[in-house]
Amino acid sequence: MKSTRVSFSNPLARALAVVGFGLASSLVLAACGGASSATSPSPTKASSSPSSTPALTVTIRATTVAGLGTVLVNAQGRTLYTLSSESSGKLTCTVSNGCSQSWTEVDLPSGASAATAADNAKSSLLATETGATGTLVTYNGWPLYTFVGDSKAGQANGEGLQSFGGTWYVLSTSGAPVHPTSAHASPTSSSSGYSY
Repeated sequence: MKSTRVSFSNPLARALAVVGFGLASSLVLAACGGASSATSPSPTKASSSPSSTPALTVTIRATTVAGLGTVLVNAQGRTLYTLSSESSGKLTCTVSNGCSQSWTEVDLPSGASAATAADNAKSSLLATETGATGTLVTYNGWPLYTFVGDSKAGQANGEGLQSFGGTWYVLSTSGAPVHPTSAHASPTSSSSGYSY
C-alpha cells in the first residue's frame, strides 16, 4: 500500500489542519463526557430568592362535625377546643401541669402577627394572648387547642372531657362553647384511654 504524505508548507493548509484537529479533539472529548466548560452548557440554578412566599399564618375555619354541627377547625380540618376554666386571660392548661402534652395550643408561627378566618369563621372574633408555649390564638376570648386524641379531621374525641380545672368544648362560629346533643356520646377521660 502506498502512503500519502501531506505537505503543510502552505500556510492555508496548515491552518485548516489545526482547525480540523481541534474540532476532532472536541468531538472526542464530548463523546467521552469530558468536554471543556467552554463548549458545554452550564446547568441552570434555581433562584435562591423566593418569588412569592406565602405569609406564615394560622387559619381558623368552620366545618360540620357529626353530632356537634358547625364548629371551628384549623386549616387541616382538626377540631379546635377551648377549656371552660380559661377565661379573662386565665390559663389553666400549662406545660408544668402536663396539659400541653395532650392539648396543643394553637400558636402563631414566628413572624406572624394575626390569625386569619375562612369558611364562615369570623375574623372580628380572632385575637391573641400570651400562652404557655407561644402567642396563643383566641376566638371570642377563648384560647384554642387541638387534642392529641383526634387522629384525623372530623373527629371530636375531646368534646366534654373534664380535666385541668374545667370541661373541654368545641366552639361555634359565634364563639360559644358547643354542648353535644343527647345523640352524641361524649367520651370521658376514663373511657377514652387518656388520663389527666
